[in-house]
Amino acid sequence: MTQRVLTTALGDYPHTASLQDTPTLRLERVSVKPVNLAFPPMVRQRRYDVCEMAIATVLMAKEAGIGLTMLPVVMAQRYQEGAMVCPIDSPIRGPADLVGKRVGVRSYSQTTGMWLRGIMADSHGVAPESVAWTTFEDAHVPTFRDPPFVTRAAPGSDIAGMLRAGELDAAIFGFEVPAGMRTVFPDPAAAARDFQARYGFKPVNHLVVVKSELVQEPGLVDELLAMFGGATTTRDALAPAIALANRFCVAQGLTSRALTTEEVWS
Repeated sequence: MTQRVLTTALGDYPHTASLQDTPTLRLERVSVKPVNLAFPPMVRQRRYDVCEMAIATVLMAKEAGIGLTMLPVVMAQRYQEGAMVCPIDSPIRGPADLVGKRVGVRSYSQTTGMWLRGIMADSHGVAPESVAWTTFEDAHVPTFRDPPFVTRAAPGSDIAGMLRAGELDAAIFGFEVPAGMRTVFPDPAAAARDFQARYGFKPVNHLVVVKSELVQEPGLVDELLAMFGGATTTRDALAPAIALANRFCVAQGLTSRALTTEEVWS
């Protein structure tokens, strides 16, 4: 029996550590750390057969006509409010105080930034264009250009260094709060409960995509979904998160229009 081999770029999680090959399918794992470094080559060159990918990047890539198909497999999800920080002694007391302020984010298309800008607009009246955003790298989709209210930091600049130097008022980081900083949301756990109550789900950050032509191979997608086990869900279960991400992306200029359900999953 011939075993199909798929080059695969995934982050390190309990649900990826337990992935088991089958007699007919083997995932050849490529180590990319952090995993977001796999996103540009997957979008621009389709370097891997299977790849973890941020939801904002997926929607942008789908609109751009890139041959990637999303699977209902969740790699990472979290409430976002703890990712936005400011100096401990900052006069900022909450997200509403960010109007007119300088906020740093790795990329304007970063999915955590997309979720946070949407939360700020929906729940705190802070429109994306009312903040002076500073970015440090391009979007993964090469045709995207930052909106006019976004400024690119000088080459070699560091987001944490600019924040400590007072060149930024706040910034979006990952899971950790840097020394000397505190969260912009005064109670991130309470804000997370508010998000859950308002929208009914935990935000999805990363899903899994495959090269679109693989979907045509009989049984391959079904076998992949079975391999991912508990990380696999359904399109219906993901529908509320996809719909909100779709709306946020349009409102923030990441996409020009809302994609249909058929386009999202095609």
